[in-house]
Amino acid sequence: MAKYVIIGNSTAAVNCVEAIRSLDKEGDILLLSDESHFTYGRPLISYLLYGKTDFEHMKYRPDDWYTANNAQLKAGVKAVKIDPKKKKVELSTGEKIPYEKLLVATGSRPFVPPMSGLERVKDQYSFMTLDDALKIEKDFKKEDDALIIGAGLIGLKCLEGILGRVKAVTVVDMANRILPSILDEEGSAVVQKYLEGKGVKFFLGDSAAEFTGEHAVTMKSGKKLTFDKLVLAVGVRPNVEFVQEAGGACNRGIVTDEGQRTTLPDVYAAGDCALSHDIAADTDRILALLPNAAFQGRTAGLNMAGGSAVFDKAVPMNAMGLFDLHMITAGVYEGECYEEKGDSKYKKLFFANDRLKGFILIGDVARAGIYTSLLRNQTPLSEVDFAMLEKSPALAAFPPAYRKEKLTQKV
Repeated sequence: MAKYVIIGNSTAAVNCVEAIRSLDKEGDILLLSDESHFTYGRPLISYLLYGKTDFEHMKYRPDDWYTANNAQLKAGVKAVKIDPKKKKVELSTGEKIPYEKLLVATGSRPFVPPMSGLERVKDQYSFMTLDDALKIEKDFKKEDDALIIGAGLIGLKCLEGILGRVKAVTVVDMANRILPSILDEEGSAVVQKYLEGKGVKFFLGDSAAEFTGEHAVTMKSGKKLTFDKLVLAVGVRPNVEFVQEAGGACNRGIVTDEGQRTTLPDVYAAGDCALSHDIAADTDRILALLPNAAFQGRTAGLNMAGGSAVFDKAVPMNAMGLFDLHMITAGVYEGECYEEKGDSKYKKLFFANDRLKGFILIGDVARAGIYTSLLRNQTPLSEVDFAMLEKSPALAAFPPAYRKEKLTQKV
């Protein structure tokens, strides 16, 4: 029987297991996780704090999933080393786990840049894992002022989770706008105005110069801020050390081919630690997205079990909600632009060379999957009624044969 070992227990790992089982019903599967929880949806941790879900509904799969897939979970243990010659994974306990096929699905970790005096702050938190959310749930009080450093995806999802739990929330970022990685300037302004309407204060284009006490910081602008609780959401770093130290190729993330194979024999990588080829920007980069992790994990699992699969349709796409405001973005923002703006709608479609290059939808996100399909499948716009799709995404804009061939497949 084959021996499959998976370092990780989240989206990529789960989809890898299911793909293996689609081809190999008997091989031993062992998942190693440094968390002690049942597999859960990381994007839901803000909703846990917000009160829109509970842990039971955060579970990424049913309670019998491990048993149903004949997979063993070794939780609360940390993998520290891969020996590709002996084909073993070493744990922090000293135990060495043999493998025939190995998936590295180790995700990423918070990145905290050097900040003078940060060691003086006792009440500082991250916001990436369920344990982070549970700690915040336990510690944050209604009378607290919270300071979030970072106005990106993680920082604003944390804001969503804690705003109703504390007295006030202030967000600072050295960038001059919020969500700079997924929105253009106008889109950022729309979302910022919405959040300011809920009482959130923003200090943008500024950063912490020095923490002058347990609850105080002086900004580079000279402004002094006080707080009770500090959340650091500046950025993340992919966990590539296992592969890099074993001699595998890494370039910001773990280098893989289209079958998710690393440069180490019988070692695969998937999820937020692995590079993808972004077909919209035509470049290799980390795409820390749940659908991307699922595609990569499935591809790796099929190939680990002897199949022949490729994942060659990676595009940056983010779907997120902040309270009652929803947005979906994808691709790159270059080329010609079609736009609609209104009190409840912000929409931009970017296109060039007969292809959709990217889009931004804020407010009305209905049927965004049609735009995603155009983008992921690199559909020539001349083959569809793009004038119709600009105003209202509908299947009627596609020829009958194309609807059947393209829009019924998984994307």
